[in-house]
Amino acid sequence: MFIRLVNIPVGAEARVIKLMATGAIRRRLQDIGLTEGSTVKCLHKSPPGDPAAYLVRGAVIALRSEESAQIIMERCEARE
Repeated sequence: MFIRLVNIPVGAEARVIKLMATGAIRRRLQDIGLTEGSTVKCLHKSPPGDPAAYLVRGAVIALRSEESAQIIMERCEARE
């Protein structure tokens, strides 16, 4: 099932399927490690929900909702 990064709940992991962003925003997302196939974990969302903190390739990044809504994800299987 595909969802947008903005909709990933805190503590969940997902894999990047596609970046819908274009131009400078797309390049910025790629530069911080959000490339197709990379795994992202949602660490924290601020009380109003914007921005949110994500773990990407060992680094914690903060994204606004408008940015994270442009990233199509696939939920990862729960690890036991």
